[in-house]
Amino acid sequence: MAPSPPETKPPKGGEGEAGPRRIPLIGFLLLALALPVVLQSLAGFRTKDPIRYDELIHYVDEDRVDWVQLGEREIVGAYKTGRKPARRAGSHQDRPDHFATAPVKDDSLVPLLQAHHVAFRAVLPSAFSEQWGWILYFGISVLFMIMLFGGMFKRMGGAAGGALAFGKSRGKVATPEEAGVDFDDVAGAEEAKQELLEIIEFLKTPEKFKRLGAKIPKGVLLVGPPGTGKTLMARAVAGEAKVPFISISGSEFVEMFVGVGAARVRDLFEQAAKVAPAIVFIDELDAIGRSRGATALGGGTNEEREQTLNQLLVEMDGFQPRKAVIIMAATNRPEILDQALLRPGRFDRQIVIDRPDRRGRKAILAVHTRGVPLGPELSLEEIAIRTPGFAGADLANLVNEAALLAARHGHDFVTTEDISSAVDRVVAGLERRSRVINPEERRRVAFHEVGHALVGTLAGSDDRVHKISIVPRGVGALGYTMQLPAEEHFLMTEEAIQNKLASLLGGRAAEEVVFGQPSSGAQDDLRKATDIARAMVTEFGMSDTVGPVSLSGDRRNIFLGSDGGPRLSPEMSPSLAETVDKEVARLLREALARAKELLLAHRERLDHVAEELLQAEVLEGERLDALLHGVDRDALD
Repeated sequence: MAPSPPETKPPKGGEGEAGPRRIPLIGFLLLALALPVVLQSLAGFRTKDPIRYDELIHYVDEDRVDWVQLGEREIVGAYKTGRKPARRAGSHQDRPDHFATAPVKDDSLVPLLQAHHVAFRAVLPSAFSEQWGWILYFGISVLFMIMLFGGMFKRMGGAAGGALAFGKSRGKVATPEEAGVDFDDVAGAEEAKQELLEIIEFLKTPEKFKRLGAKIPKGVLLVGPPGTGKTLMARAVAGEAKVPFISISGSEFVEMFVGVGAARVRDLFEQAAKVAPAIVFIDELDAIGRSRGATALGGGTNEEREQTLNQLLVEMDGFQPRKAVIIMAATNRPEILDQALLRPGRFDRQIVIDRPDRRGRKAILAVHTRGVPLGPELSLEEIAIRTPGFAGADLANLVNEAALLAARHGHDFVTTEDISSAVDRVVAGLERRSRVINPEERRRVAFHEVGHALVGTLAGSDDRVHKISIVPRGVGALGYTMQLPAEEHFLMTEEAIQNKLASLLGGRAAEEVVFGQPSSGAQDDLRKATDIARAMVTEFGMSDTVGPVSLSGDRRNIFLGSDGGPRLSPEMSPSLAETVDKEVARLLREALARAKELLLAHRERLDHVAEELLQAEVLEGERLDALLHGVDRDALD
């Protein structure tokens, strides 16, 4: 399904537009500390030479002093012109013209000044003159602290509509014209479209349903893997119904202040009622809809998120009737949602938007290639076959990568080679031909990849080998084998899974057959094979020793998956866990032995295909099929 186009947001004052730049909040505090010092400098405080009292007496005796001002806290004065003392030891600067020293109770100072004809005066203490600096300092500091907190409150409330307006909804309202999409822009989800047609009909003509007493579902929950176009589908519904579309993320409800989320929920529904009929879309519903009591502290907590969820439940109950307002939400984690959200009367209709099949991928590619010039030989059907498991966002990225490659190579249109390179880049990573691999390791990589391909072909795997490469890609891939299903399957038999295991271990088997020992290159293959074998025993019941039982533990997310493979049930006994481990090891040993047996029986073909791969670096298409099926070399030309 095609991903949602970028949403146009109105410019905000001071962000992304020309205008005066805002002073950072920390700047207010720095100004509050620095301004009094600046004011003191401007008020006439000059740099003085700090001297001791005995130095003052000495300089007076030497007739170096011009005048003296006697204060209660400080004695300041000036040197006579040309009579300043020499520089201090270690200093490279001349002394200042003025000096200062601390006063000492000495009755002989005044007679000494008179004897040497030094002008002097006494300064009476003044409360204002002594304290004005401190008063100014604290006054300015308080003023700027007020400005600091005022600016902080304005920022926190500005996005919600003004200072301290925390409870305002942050929902963005888009008119049907601004939404800009309809069902023609959505492909690969025809069943979901059919489910949503009556929602559109209700929004267009609500009187038709009310006349018969029919009640349209209040809430529609879109669930599916990331990138399948859940947001785009919601926008398309609004575009088809020609009603306003109010979108908001679940994380935008919750703030650090208690009650803010609940207030925003109330304001959101009031905002929707004013523009009804309308669609309210909450993206990532699990941010506020997580099951209550599932916190680290256990049940019974009264945190802000739960208050927000409670308010959402109340609003959807219809205590305050809303006319023609449909609540749509999207999540890829439906298993963690609170059951109260999913009961009838709230999100009582769930629509799954899964990864598209081959036909759906072709339709999505047709949408994304509308403005892209394609070569005459390029087939969307072939691209759809080569991209199993791709979601709408993946296909959009694929088309964009192919267009970038075509522009880089100077092509007038996107060619089949551009698409093929884009698929390899998306699936296996960026090509790294600059990586230098020694001949022995390169030979080992070639036999490893051919082992995967040949075992998969000989074992009768449902996946057809499409391409083999020994060109390094991505972070650590020294080569790769691309296998594509001949046709899409939604179930796998035990025989098909065993063939898959043999193919995964074919690389390790080839290394043991040719070089006598395996290498660390089979690490990822072993991880995948172990996960499949453990699932056969614990989830699929494909073990005669353990029996047809389910031993999986915590339920894994059906859309996001989980890391680490299947988890065992915590109630499993130690003896049963040991049996499971033995069964998993047995399945892997049997798959490895079968792979080695097939390669030994066709050793000549293994060597032949590996040598061809070492020369060409990449094998694909009909040439690869002929090599794997043992067609004579002359027949390949």
